[in-house]
Amino acid sequence: MKNHQKVLQIHPKDNVLVALTDLKKGTQVSFENNIYDLKEDIAAKHKFVTKTLSKGSKVYMYGVLVGKTKKEIKAGCLVSTNNLEHDTEKYSVEELKAQHNWKVPDVTKFKDKTFKGYHRADGKVGTENNWLVIPLVFCQNRNVEVLKQALVEKLGFDKKQHIGYDVDALVSAYISGASSQTLLSKEIIKGKNEYGKNPLFENIDGIRFLTHSGGCGGSTSDAEALCHLLAGYINNPNVAGATVLSLGCQHAQVNILQNALEKMAPNMQKPVYILEQQKSSSEQELLADAIKQTFVGLAEANKIERKPAPLSKLVIGLECGGSDGFSGISANPALGYVSDLIVALGGATVLSEFPELNGVEQELINRCVAPDKAEKFSRIMSTYNSKADALGFGFSANPSPGNIKDGLITDAIKSAGAAKKGGSSPVQDVLDYTEQVVKPGLNLLCTPGNDVESTTGLAGSGSNIILFTTGLGTPTGNPITPVIKVSSNTKLYEKMNDIIDFNAGVIIEGAATIKETGEALLDYIIEVASGKQTKARMLGQDDFIPWKRGMSL
Repeated sequence: MKNHQKVLQIHPKDNVLVALTDLKKGTQVSFENNIYDLKEDIAAKHKFVTKTLSKGSKVYMYGVLVGKTKKEIKAGCLVSTNNLEHDTEKYSVEELKAQHNWKVPDVTKFKDKTFKGYHRADGKVGTENNWLVIPLVFCQNRNVEVLKQALVEKLGFDKKQHIGYDVDALVSAYISGASSQTLLSKEIIKGKNEYGKNPLFENIDGIRFLTHSGGCGGSTSDAEALCHLLAGYINNPNVAGATVLSLGCQHAQVNILQNALEKMAPNMQKPVYILEQQKSSSEQELLADAIKQTFVGLAEANKIERKPAPLSKLVIGLECGGSDGFSGISANPALGYVSDLIVALGGATVLSEFPELNGVEQELINRCVAPDKAEKFSRIMSTYNSKADALGFGFSANPSPGNIKDGLITDAIKSAGAAKKGGSSPVQDVLDYTEQVVKPGLNLLCTPGNDVESTTGLAGSGSNIILFTTGLGTPTGNPITPVIKVSSNTKLYEKMNDIIDFNAGVIIEGAATIKETGEALLDYIIEVASGKQTKARMLGQDDFIPWKRGMSL
């Protein structure tokens, strides 16, 4: 991309151009020997049509169908929700045209590189060494909070991560008669982030306390899915062990969790302490036992130290949230290049958010290495969309107001850009929600488009790093897996640098190629996998929302 370039055609088949900067009505835009007279203002990230389209015409972007015109759109006019509606091509496994002539990227620069991780008995390697405290049912949330209060400060984990605000200065100023203007000034109270090794357990990255609203009172299937998700969290290589609190009578029974763990990891050697309140003589006894067992588990987990591991041990989740019109041409393709590098190095990557693959199904079907994988993907997609339609909000309802405002006006446009996170490598496996990553290469994982529900699912299926692109900004993190936030544009990176880790906006500016940006991002991933703290981790952003299937898009 050239520095002076004002517009971009992503694929030769496209009949829209993307504005890379704000363009005024009346401007003449030159692109590849063509001159386009703009009939309207075209804001950066938005698109205009290259020729007049009659009502019912197909609109293409990324080389795929992304919408159908609701009325005539004259050449040089803006594409918006007023004149374009969601539309996609049909897909079918019967139409499978296997595309396995993948051009493997050059990995010479990375083939001998390693990261310092925590080696587990099953051969997996964690990028963190966490202890989990989790409830099987929502009525144990209070007990989890009590354990958090009892353990965090006394074991020094509040000193490991501290976000402080000098409220005393605010109180003193108020007592001294300061005006409201003074009290609201930036100078009087500022936050601070401090992060250091735990003084007692220096090899423990954190005790992660999860709470949720499930386990009972909903459908039995959701309770079972919750147990499988929690089992996946315990099985994740970033987790050393877990303390599990159960009431006893809930739908999410202990044996469901244990069976899920046995299926995922038959010979798992991690300590898992399960305490059931209805079998305890008192709540005090329950909590005392939980504290003692957790302490013993932490002492054992602290014996593990970071050691070099090949990059083939990375399992990278690919996520986007708060996307904009630049996400699909900068940050997401950069992730796609990283995905291809990791796959070429023998590692695994995981592309999630099935509602945001709407319209590119046939491409992904064609990339599946076996017909049964293609069939599974097709079945999950059609079942999910049908269920969403029955509830009154199909895939077409996916774009958020922020997405639309910044150029992603149909789900098909959003999806075509989101799919770029998966690079170009063959699809080795297709996973339903909570199924574990067991194969190297690109995996497709069914999660909803909701950012936190999706990152929750990625960690639950075994991701030990999550890459998260954003064009609008989001503070999302995960309790057990480091989340690296990648901005699609430099303006966002500079504005929200406290929550963004890496800038892919250099691609839009022409300062770096997708290849160069992807390689720089992989270098950054290696640092994080070796212990460098992400912004989300520094902020204590431990978001955890289990997916209640059929209830969220």
